[in-house]
Amino acid sequence: MARRLEGKRAIVTGAGQGIGEAIARLFAGHGATVFIGELNPATGQAVANAIAEAGGSAVFVQTDVTDKAQVARLIEAAVARAGGIDILVNNAGANVFYEPLGMPEEAWKRCMDLDLEAAWTCSRAVLPAMLRQGGGAIVNIASAHAFKIIPHCFPYPVAKHALIGLTRALAIEYAARGIRVNAIAPGYIDTPIAEAYWATFADPAGERARAESIHPPKRIGRPEEVANTALFLASDEAPFINAETIVIDGGRSALYHE
Repeated sequence: MARRLEGKRAIVTGAGQGIGEAIARLFAGHGATVFIGELNPATGQAVANAIAEAGGSAVFVQTDVTDKAQVARLIEAAVARAGGIDILVNNAGANVFYEPLGMPEEAWKRCMDLDLEAAWTCSRAVLPAMLRQGGGAIVNIASAHAFKIIPHCFPYPVAKHALIGLTRALAIEYAARGIRVNAIAPGYIDTPIAEAYWATFADPAGERARAESIHPPKRIGRPEEVANTALFLASDEAPFINAETIVIDGGRSALYHE
């Protein structure tokens, strides 16, 4: 099997579980040196160890992506160890779901800090290195909420709509200097975050079954399916794809009826 990221240097935020973990593992399996920017030291180090045991190269750097100083430390560690950065995947985030007028005031800031501002903080920190070396790829993990509104999920879709705007603005700004910026918008994906959401219902198994039933394939997505798309966008196989968002939801968002 051809290693599609041989020699590349990649940062993946929120790579301690779920989609981020799948991306980190896949990138490493295709020859990239992966820097795992993860807040949870146990899961972040566990993923780095698993990658190393599989013969890949990974470095865990504990990082709160809402803290500019910690993000700067992550970037500096990657540049110092690997000599540059070819890929940034802004994956870290969290579901913040409320009815608008019932939302605690602090929830707005938490959502914007983690689901929007952090992507800009990481991008702003990595762009100088990419510009110095003449190119790079940024992949932002958005959400189907960036296009569709579900009641009582405020303010998450506000942040994800804005993340698409950030993706397109940076893509156009730096395209002529060799930097591509794209996004992936997953729908329901089988991750610990989804499990935690279903657990808020009286019948978690029933809620999962309902989620599966409303998708045309009658299942939800897998983290590896998102990772495969991130691999393509980050690789040299997508040199003319820029300012785009790929939706991964099994066709759910194309349905007219629920």
